[in-house]
Amino acid sequence: MNVKKNSKTISIRTAIISVFVISILLMAGGIGSMIFINWHTSIDVATKDFSQRISDNIYERINTLIHIPDHINEVNYKVIDSGLLDIADDQKRDAFFVGVLSAQPSEIYSFSFGTASGEYYGARRNEAGQIEIMRNDARTGGYSWYYSVKDDMTAGERVVQAGLFDARTRDWYQAAVRDGGPTLSPVYKHFIMDDLTISAAWPIYDENGDLEGVLGAHMLLSGVGAYLADMLQAYQGFALIFEKDSGAFIANSLAMPNFLLQDGKLQRTVIHEIDNTDIRQAYAEYQQNQNPYFLHTGENGKLYVNVQEIHMPGIDWIIISAIPHSLLMTRVDLIINWTVILVVLFIIILIFTYDGVTRKLFKPIDDLLQVSESLAAGDLATRVAIIRNDEIGIISQGVNKVADKMQYLINNLEESVKDRTDELFQTNMALAESKDQLQLILDSTAEAIYGIDLNGNCTFCNSSCIKLLGYDDQTALLGNNMHEQLHHSHRDGSLFPTSECKIIQSIRSGKGFTTDDEVFWKSDGSSFDVTYQAYPQVKSGVVIGGVITFSDITDRKKKEEEIRYLSCHDILTGLHNRRCFEENLPQIDTPDHLPLSVIFADINGLKMTNDIFGHAAGDALIRKSSEILKQSCRENDAIARVGGDEFIIVLPNTSREHAQEIQSRIRSGFADARVAAIKCSIALGADTKTSAEQSLEEVMANAENAMYKDKTINRKTVNKNIIETILETLHARLNNEMAHSNAVSEVCAKIGAALKLAEPEIVKLKRAAYLHDIGKITLSDKVLTSETLTDDEMAEMQHHPIVGYRILNLFDDTLDLAEYIYSHHERWDGSGYPRGLKGEQIPQLSRIISIAETYDRVISRGERSISERKAAALSAIKEGAGTQFDPVLAACFVKLMEEDDC
Repeated sequence: MNVKKNSKTISIRTAIISVFVISILLMAGGIGSMIFINWHTSIDVATKDFSQRISDNIYERINTLIHIPDHINEVNYKVIDSGLLDIADDQKRDAFFVGVLSAQPSEIYSFSFGTASGEYYGARRNEAGQIEIMRNDARTGGYSWYYSVKDDMTAGERVVQAGLFDARTRDWYQAAVRDGGPTLSPVYKHFIMDDLTISAAWPIYDENGDLEGVLGAHMLLSGVGAYLADMLQAYQGFALIFEKDSGAFIANSLAMPNFLLQDGKLQRTVIHEIDNTDIRQAYAEYQQNQNPYFLHTGENGKLYVNVQEIHMPGIDWIIISAIPHSLLMTRVDLIINWTVILVVLFIIILIFTYDGVTRKLFKPIDDLLQVSESLAAGDLATRVAIIRNDEIGIISQGVNKVADKMQYLINNLEESVKDRTDELFQTNMALAESKDQLQLILDSTAEAIYGIDLNGNCTFCNSSCIKLLGYDDQTALLGNNMHEQLHHSHRDGSLFPTSECKIIQSIRSGKGFTTDDEVFWKSDGSSFDVTYQAYPQVKSGVVIGGVITFSDITDRKKKEEEIRYLSCHDILTGLHNRRCFEENLPQIDTPDHLPLSVIFADINGLKMTNDIFGHAAGDALIRKSSEILKQSCRENDAIARVGGDEFIIVLPNTSREHAQEIQSRIRSGFADARVAAIKCSIALGADTKTSAEQSLEEVMANAENAMYKDKTINRKTVNKNIIETILETLHARLNNEMAHSNAVSEVCAKIGAALKLAEPEIVKLKRAAYLHDIGKITLSDKVLTSETLTDDEMAEMQHHPIVGYRILNLFDDTLDLAEYIYSHHERWDGSGYPRGLKGEQIPQLSRIISIAETYDRVISRGERSISERKAAALSAIKEGAGTQFDPVLAACFVKLMEEDDC
């Protein structure tokens, strides 16, 4: 039979090169596209998340700052309102204002009190950050005088004389008088410094309701702009804060002036008038869509814009922050461009190399074709010249062997048939050996592999498959339906019909299939997460079965679940974090969940716990509080930790009355809870959404306001409980400490009476004496009970007056005692601690406590008779007179005790 030649036939070498080039281009293009698209998507998501985190950090910082002035007034107004501070006493008044301002962050410029009659007192920070005392009264002629601060926090030399000033004419003063209660002033230009200022004002009235004056805490806003600039300097973005109604700037990170002074008048910078088109357009887009997170395309490229609003009485601000979309993308684009160039160069070099090699390798084929034509024509004597021992050389050898065989068969047919039979036997033996070798290769792979026919029955499996499924050998699988054996059920145990099996469907359709969200079942009935790939087996263009490879990914799934959990939960408490809570609110805020109640909760005493007992104790207090909240709520209630000490509870299908019952359960849970020496307590506030028209944000704001009201109303009770709990804990840890406190208090009362102190001073002296060792609550048991102390332990012991001072300064009812506790270990000769005060620099009540404490410590020590111990105690007081003790007070005390003995 003659084969007609086609003039358009393409050579094998050309076909191979064409297929190679097309395959390389498709593979490089496909894989490169997938990689580059994933890079762009990942960087885009990372940039968006990054911009949101920066926005949240800015919001938290600014929100915390604007609460500080109001908090200062709230903590300290009782000192003046209750008459604990005599405004006419220069030393006590100056020490009070300096002490309060010293404890505040640098953003708080000044803390002051303007009386209804025009006097103005307080403390401020100068441009160098040093604190100065302010006075403005009849003595200064209505001018503001500023004094340096001495070590005892009283006025030193006058350093500045400012102009005439009357606080009653200031916006913050007038706003407080007008509102009749605590308020925040509008933003205004500071009296002296070229800076914008916001003030928290708190009016104080006497018993008849007449205004005594206004307490003010004043914060400069320049630090806010510096914070924004530092925050965004490395990210090529910007942030600014402005008033919502007027658009006037509060602060910005772009070094734009927030205001100008023209002809002595304040001219505020307004967002609608700035030159930056991107900022104006981004704000306009937010006003139109009210979307707090969006991608804005401006003149200078794309920006991820985040907008948040701050609402407080007197404050309605907007914070806009933006991060360039190209922040992380520029570097990626550069890498992509270089990668594409290198890949193209590599493909070109590879094609030329491949073409040259194939030309050389296919050259002997021409000789092979000529010999083949000769053999086809009947010339069995022609042979192919063997040039190389490669595949073509082997084919050439094969052709020569075929020619030899043909000659041989023709010459000896019977011998040829016998040889053919022997060769067939050897071939069958080789096939059996190849099958064994294939099984050995399959068993050597770590990945599990099995094959099936078109009915799903197992045709082969490797040892990894048998081991992973928990079988002893392959006989348990061969011939069995693999879907019914290991793929019969879903993860939840529900039936998985064969008709829905993707493995069988893909193989029968001749297409591969891959997934990692299903399970396989072991011989013991347990399941495991699996990733598998199913490939059809094709023979002569017909699908005859399939090969499935699979791996156990249980550990990987667990790690992925852990990552998802950590992204949505607070690490310390396990509760939802703010981001997750806000994302889930739309699913909760539906008509099906009405009535929908919200409870705001705020832990009392967390800052004191952190400051006094350390952050480990503070973390324990937070964990304990979260446990009580979870125990008090139902399973479907949403609880989230949204701040350092703040929690939100959303209660679906919960009426106002039921929400009050849950609040009662929470308070009961806190009733007996303690952490360290702190009695746990919490402030609660609630509100209920009863109709779909109500705004959940308004309900949450009402609940938060109710919580703050509860915190304010119960502040005194909570503070009293904290003090009592600290004392109970200290007395329980240290034997005779309670008796010592009582004894020192009684002795001090006797001394006060002997000195003819006023009755209020004696009461104050007794209270201070009873609390004088409260700072020992932070000492270790070893330091508390040891007779001798190392240098480090002594330094720890000498720290307890400072701790006591810090504790008592936190509460209104003990604020007047803090200074006496602070100084009760000072010595007359100046060698005491913690400040080394000398002589009459030491408050009189502290000097009395020092004598009484020493007397009780000596008289309570040893096994001698009471008269001997009293004598030893009086001797110690006499010996310490003039060095440790005030000599006059010491002599008075000795005389008093000797007369009592008589």
